[in-house]
This record gives sequence, C-alpha cells and structure tokens, in this order.
Amino acid sequence: MKNAVALVLAGGQGKRMDILCQVRPKPVLPFAGRFRVIDFTLSNCVNSGVGRVGVLTDYQRHYLAEYLKQWRSNNPGDHRLDILEPQRGSYAGTADAVYQNLDYVLKSGPEAVIVLAGDHVYNMDYGRMLDFHRQSGAEVTIGVMPVPLEEAHRFGIVIPNNQGRVMEFAEKPAVPPSDLASMGIYIFNTEVLVRHLIEDRSNSRSPHDFGYSLIPAMVKQQKVFAYRFGAYWRDIGTVDSYYEANLELTSRAPAFNPGEDGWQVRTVDQAAAAPRVCPHGTVKNSLVAPGCIIEGDVENSVLGPGVRVLERALVRNSIVMEGAVIGKHSFVDRCIIDEGVKVGDLCYVGVEKNPVQAGWGVTVVGKGVCLPPWTDIARNLKVLPELRTVSAAPFSS
Repeated sequence: MKNAVALVLAGGQGKRMDILCQVRPKPVLPFAGRFRVIDFTLSNCVNSGVGRVGVLTDYQRHYLAEYLKQWRSNNPGDHRLDILEPQRGSYAGTADAVYQNLDYVLKSGPEAVIVLAGDHVYNMDYGRMLDFHRQSGAEVTIGVMPVPLEEAHRFGIVIPNNQGRVMEFAEKPAVPPSDLASMGIYIFNTEVLVRHLIEDRSNSRSPHDFGYSLIPAMVKQQKVFAYRFGAYWRDIGTVDSYYEANLELTSRAPAFNPGEDGWQVRTVDQAAAAPRVCPHGTVKNSLVAPGCIIEGDVENSVLGPGVRVLERALVRNSIVMEGAVIGKHSFVDRCIIDEGVKVGDLCYVGVEKNPVQAGWGVTVVGKGVCLPPWTDIARNLKVLPELRTVSAAPFSS
C-alpha cells in the first residue's frame, strides 16, 4: 500500500490496568505467552503491505522504544517502522498526537492515513478495508463490529444507514443506542484529516481526541462509512478483559489462534529452548511458551517464556509471565503473576479455598514480587511491586 501511511497510537497510560501498567506501557503487555499486545497491530501492518508505519509513543516512552527497536531489528523487510515521540511535553489526546506528527504524515504524500490502536488483539488485512474505503467513496472509514450490549458503554458507538454511511457517533455513551462499536481503526483521506486536525487544534475547548471531538465533527461534515469486521478482535482495556482474553485461548476450540491461516504474528525473537515437561509434570488446556520447565501441574493457563513450575505445584486458570517461578507444593488459581515473580514453597495465591466463590475477580502479583514460603493470599487482591505488600483494594472493570 504505497499510497497509505499507518500511525499506531501507543502512548496511553492504561490506568484501568492498575499495577500491570505501573511498570510498563500497555502495548508491551505479554499476550498468549510469547507475544506482546502491540505485536498484533504491527504484524497486521506488515502482512497488509503497509510500507510505512509510525508508532506514537508517550507514557513510559523509553520502555516502549526499546521494545520497538528490538522488534524492528528482528523483523526486517520491505517496511519501515518509525518511533515518534511528542514534540513538546506529552500528547493532550489522540488527535493531538497525530497533529504533532503531521510533518511525518505528509513527508511521503500519502493518499490515505490509517490510524490504529496499539493495544488491541486481532488479525486484519487493512488492504481490504482500504479497498472498501475507496470503492464506497468514503472520506473517512471506521472499522466496526458488534459487542455485547452490556459492554457497549466502553466503546464509541456507531449508527449507520442501510448504505453503511455513519449517521450518528457517540463516544462511550452511558446508555448505548446500539451494539455496533468502533474498533479504533480509522482510514482518512489525508486532506480531510489534516483540515480537521488543524481546526481541532485551534479549539481551546476541545479534548483533542478522535472519539470525543474529531469523529463526531466528521460525521456531520464528511462522508463517513462503517466497515464491518466479522472476525476475532479484543480491546485489552481492563484487568478483567486482559485476563479473560488470555484464558479464552486455552479452550479446546479457541476463538482466536495467533498465526492461524498463515497470518504470521511477528514478535521479538526469543532464542529459547522448547518447553520441557518433566516426568511428574502435566499440562492440560494451556499455552506454554519456549523455555518453560514444568515439574508440577498446569491447567487452563498461559505461561510466558522461561516460567518454572516446581514439584507438586499447581497453576490453574492463571496467567504467569516471563521468568516467574512457582515454588514446590504451591497453589496458584485465578491469578495474573507478573514477570520475574518468585512464589515460595507452600504458598496459596488466588481464590477462596472452600468454597470457590463464583464471580470473584483476579489476584494480581506485581512485577518482581517475592512471596516467602507459606504466604496465603486467598482473596481478590493485588500485590504491589514497590512495597512488596498486599493491598486490600479489589480490582474493578
């Protein structure tokens, strides 16, 4: 796609992810064991033939930039990946992020600009969406798909007419008028995008955000069309949604299989040995990344690279990130165990023992925490990495 440039919005703080994003930007959260969330958007760009991709960084930008440099080095080809930082301070919003990088956009004189989020998980050919954009005569195209009505308040909601033209757009409405949600995937005719960004910049009362300001204005003034997407897509926006999206992959017939149908998901190369399951270890309905050593039992879980589950330990219904160690005879259930965590021997971390409380949330152990032997954390809590202590505040969606 020589006449299109892609911009990946990857600068948000991810406040709803709580302690998981206190130590990293959300786009580099591990997903499906061996991947990072931003791998999916970047891979979509490469697989779709987008030759020029700019990633707009802000929150913990140096952390993200280091990962992107590794990604670029390990994924050479006929594409260019550029790391873009704010020209002044921090971005005031998503529209301001693109406005501050208009020079980059205009440098190659693209016919269209593809604006994407760096924290969604999906496989998508942007070339098909661009074909729809051109054939429909759209000036703006929004990727959309239905979501459960009870979750629709988390998204921009679109109401198109029978021809697909968007007649109404509401960002995160308290009472959603529809279940058709914006995926945060936009294609703009370059001239239209530039004009609206300049107008938005001059409005001191604007939040300088695509969903709250630019898109509603464009719906009133431009030809805006909805492009319906019918495959898997997840917005990893909360601790619960992140946990559920990972655990969905462990079912016998998962809705999403990274790399399926030859759609390669590129990541930073992990030169590690294949996972090893020892004679007394078992793995059931789980994703186990390279370098793992399983001496205990793993059920319905996702394990990142280099995780060790020691003798007679049980990990169930959990996400265990890179380099974590689960000690002998320990029990971990309904947890997110962050990178480098050391769970000592004979620990109990997770849901209530008797009985299991239906509907309880997830226990999260922050990056680098060391839990001493006999630690018992049997509630919906978070373990803070800075203090190495347990906080009694439950997570909320």
